[in-house]
Amino acid sequence: MSAESSKMNSRNRGELAGGLGAGKLPPDLLVSHVLKYTGYHRPEVVSSAALGEDSAVIDLGGDMCVVSTDPITAASEEAGSLAVHVSCNDVAANGAEPVALLLTIMVPVGTTASWIRNLMEKVHQTASDLGVQIVGGHTEITPGLRSPILCGTVIGRASRQGVLKSGGAHVGDRLVMTRAAGIEGTSILASDYPEYSRAVLGSDGWQRACAMSAEISVVRHARSASRAGVTAMHDVTEGGILGAAFEMAAAAGCGVEVDAGSIPVRQETALLCASLGIDSLRLISSGCLLIAAPDAGRVTAAVRADDPQAECTEIGQFTSREKTVTRDGRSAILSPPSGDELWVAKKKLDAKRLLDGKEQDR
Repeated sequence: MSAESSKMNSRNRGELAGGLGAGKLPPDLLVSHVLKYTGYHRPEVVSSAALGEDSAVIDLGGDMCVVSTDPITAASEEAGSLAVHVSCNDVAANGAEPVALLLTIMVPVGTTASWIRNLMEKVHQTASDLGVQIVGGHTEITPGLRSPILCGTVIGRASRQGVLKSGGAHVGDRLVMTRAAGIEGTSILASDYPEYSRAVLGSDGWQRACAMSAEISVVRHARSASRAGVTAMHDVTEGGILGAAFEMAAAAGCGVEVDAGSIPVRQETALLCASLGIDSLRLISSGCLLIAAPDAGRVTAAVRADDPQAECTEIGQFTSREKTVTRDGRSAILSPPSGDELWVAKKKLDAKRLLDGKEQDR
């Protein structure tokens, strides 16, 4: 190693050692430190890396190729299913049909072969349910890891006319959401911290919270909504409903007014969030789809025609003004996503586990 390389590695280690907290990179740093570095610009790339955009669109002749990738770092029990769902959701939100999955799996030293098999059984079942084939990836036992990391890359296809962008919203469009806030975060907390969750929710409430893991996919709702004249769709992940609304407006270059009081929050989510002092509207919410459309009623009718029990709610509109959120009759500036409340909850619950363990050892 050269002296210059040694200096660079030392500097990089120093930068990695401090400063940033867990979760998504803040939008300003994402733009200045990541998105400006995109390599050679190919003519086939129709839509590439941008703030608020979760998929790339590539024109290879014929149908359009839509590609998205996402890591799973904060869920252990449902990691296999989530690895399939989150990237399929992004592709579906761009109006495409998920076709193939490449999956990278990195697990800590000491992980058992049966754990990997069980993980892949869940991956296989979830992909089979969605009609997606697993076509490749990478699997390794990685020194230094404390918990598994999965990264799924999904390839989808769409007609030229069917492709949507997260930033396609127009001023005057209504903002509609499916399902409820915090679905994924609630299911993760319930499955990873069962004793605490049972104490807060009771046995029946805990079972309902765990069962929310079956609602992570938005593929069905995205397929239905895309036929209703929508201008944009966005899968809600880290940063929750409010973070995703900000991202959609930022990608479209417009403002948005969000009515927090109209956002559905299930009782189990509300109770867990209240007990942990976190915001349900900033909690990771895969399973919820944000939709921009000139006619909210038409979107709701299309989604419920395919899924009669679907929750579908108008929660705001896109404007030419600032990005704002109204809570309890008060309007405030809508801030960009910065981390996720799941990380806050996990930190508190891990500390509680450690404290409880020490108490038991006395």
